[in-house]
Amino acid sequence: MPKLPELRLFSSGIENQVFQGASSLSLDAKGRLSVPTRHREVLSATAGGQLTITKHPHGCLMMFPRPEWERFRERIAQLPMEAQWWKRIFLGNAMDVDMDGTGRVLISPELRAAAGIAKDTILLGMGNHFELWDKSAYDAQEAKAMQGAMPDVFKDFSF
Repeated sequence: MPKLPELRLFSSGIENQVFQGASSLSLDAKGRLSVPTRHREVLSATAGGQLTITKHPHGCLMMFPRPEWERFRERIAQLPMEAQWWKRIFLGNAMDVDMDGTGRVLISPELRAAAGIAKDTILLGMGNHFELWDKSAYDAQEAKAMQGAMPDVFKDFSF
């Protein structure tokens, strides 16, 4: 019997994938979000299509591939007692979801309400996770940030 080649899940460099870019998306009537095609393969290969969604302190939602969520969850769980309310916010509101066969994920009514998301959204790739914003809230926050001064950390940064 011939020897089969070794199957390597990450042979195409998928493990080094960084999520970036913005996508304007609309939730359907059931509150489902269609994950952009360019992210589906990576999410399927690296997380089996399993994601975790939770609140972000800036009023949006964070959407993690499950392995990234597990690392984040461990870091949050180790925080001292004075961070207990933030533990509750991040961990207590976390919801595990699976991409369906067409690449959609259900955003729970509780999380949609927490982020003020009704229909039109912006999905931002933030490296190892995504942020999901209500479109009008994101547009307002971005305009406010663009009107203000850049943070000091950018003083010696060249573009």
